[in-house]
Parts: sequence; C-alpha cells; structure tokens
Amino acid sequence: MSNRLERDVKNSWTVEYEEMPFPSVQKGWVLPVDRWKDFDPFILMAEDWFKRGTFPDHPHRGFQTVTYVIDGRLEHIDNGGGRDILEPGDVQYMNAGWAARHAEDGVENDIAHTLQLWLNLPKDKRDTETMYQNVYNENAPVVSFSGGQIKVFSGNIAGVEGPMKSIVPFTLSEIELSEGADYTLQLPENHNAFLYVLRGSVNVGTSQKTLKKHDVATLTYKDEGNPDQLSDISLSSNHRRTKLLVYSGEPIREEIVPYGPFVMNSMDEIKEAFRDFHAGKFGPPAE
Repeated sequence: MSNRLERDVKNSWTVEYEEMPFPSVQKGWVLPVDRWKDFDPFILMAEDWFKRGTFPDHPHRGFQTVTYVIDGRLEHIDNGGGRDILEPGDVQYMNAGWAARHAEDGVENDIAHTLQLWLNLPKDKRDTETMYQNVYNENAPVVSFSGGQIKVFSGNIAGVEGPMKSIVPFTLSEIELSEGADYTLQLPENHNAFLYVLRGSVNVGTSQKTLKKHDVATLTYKDEGNPDQLSDISLSSNHRRTKLLVYSGEPIREEIVPYGPFVMNSMDEIKEAFRDFHAGKFGPPAE
C-alpha cells in the first residue's frame, strides 16, 4: 500500500477587488502580504488591471517576481537594455537580486491584466545578479491527458521540465480541464503549494472542495518532508472550460521584511536599499 501523501485544501478564499485611480483600473490580492509566513517561499501575489503609465521606472531588491499575463499586452523595459512585449499566456521571470530597475506598462490602449507573484530569496542569494527571462506561451511544454492538458512553465511536472530557470527552484503549471475530467497533479511532498482558478469550477483534494473563478486555495503538505517523494493533488472539473494555475516551492524559513519595492531580512537592510537607490547604485532609469 502506498504511503504517498494525498493533499487537501488547507485554506481557501475568494479574491476581493477594488477600483484604482487612473491609469490603474482594478487590483486584488490573491496572496495578501501580511500572511507571507503561511505562503513561504511565496510572499504575495497581486492581480492587476492597468493601462500605460501605472508602473513606470521603479527599483527592486532581494526577491524574484513571476508575472503571468492573463489578458491584454504587457511591455517590459529594464535598465539593462531589455525590452519586450508579453501577450496572454506568456510569463516573465525576474530575479531582482541585488538591484533591479524596470518598468511594466500596458501597450498602446490595452488594459493589461496580470498576476504578479513575489517569490522570496534566501539571505545568501539576495545579492545575486539581476536577470530576466521571458517564457512565451508556445515554448512551455504541454502534456495532454483525457479531457485536458497541463502546461509546465517551471519545474519538473508530468515528466517534462519547464523552461524557466529561477534562482530558487519552484513549480508553475497551468491546467485546463473539460467538464467531468479528472487529473492527479504530482508535486514534491515538502513543497508549500497554492492554486488559483482562472476560469470555471474545480473540485480539489481529498475533500473535493469546490473552487470557482477568483478562488485561491493553499494545500496541505509535509513539513520537513522528502524533496524526492511526490504527493498527489486530485482535481475534477465541474465546467466545460476550467483553467487554473498551480504554484509550489520549498519553504525558506527565514524572517523577512517586505517594505515598498524591497524584501530584506531587517529594516536596516530596507533603509540601506533605499539609500543605495537614491545614491544611483541601481543604475540609470528604465525608459
């Protein structure tokens, strides 16, 4: 008899949204930052609708971002000379490391609709080199199964390796299910994981908890478990076009201070980051 962990929903909630001043449109907190200890290694996730001019040139230090484009077009500009436009289904990874400076904008008259996840860095990797990687929708491997498919952006899932190369390994997969379709997702048993429903309705875990569009769920996991041992998450669709994202990662277990655009281990380090930015150590503006 297998002793593999069968996961269940630990906690779930529905994202609430608020209208924002122009050129922003609307924002919701998928993962609210004040609960980062529950989400470790994840810090927060914001769902934003915005037009050009909302997120001009700004700095970051001490963490990674993973931005998934739901709709519209997103232009990314960084002060290392990078510039690209991401479209629906594309994902951008950024390691802010010691000093990132970039801008994120809607394109022309588009309303960009994005999910941006902040992924922690352990203390000994906060000063790593800044880097960016765009993973286009068509370049992420897809595994089909009866009634659906899974697309893998990061990590080893369903026997394929996602193209994203993050400083701290994590998994990101996009799952689509037709009505009545079942799928068992396998993740390392020691990974803290959450899912977000983009469309439709899905029953999750041993309790078959029903989650609908705009619902978030954290999942049970084995703290201090074996990273080489897999666990099972059962998914069953109640809708003809269910779509969800699943993120997982091994907890870092360090105290952090998320403050403004920086994530460090102490308030003194936050103050130092602001001093470095104002002293020009983050380089020229992104424009």
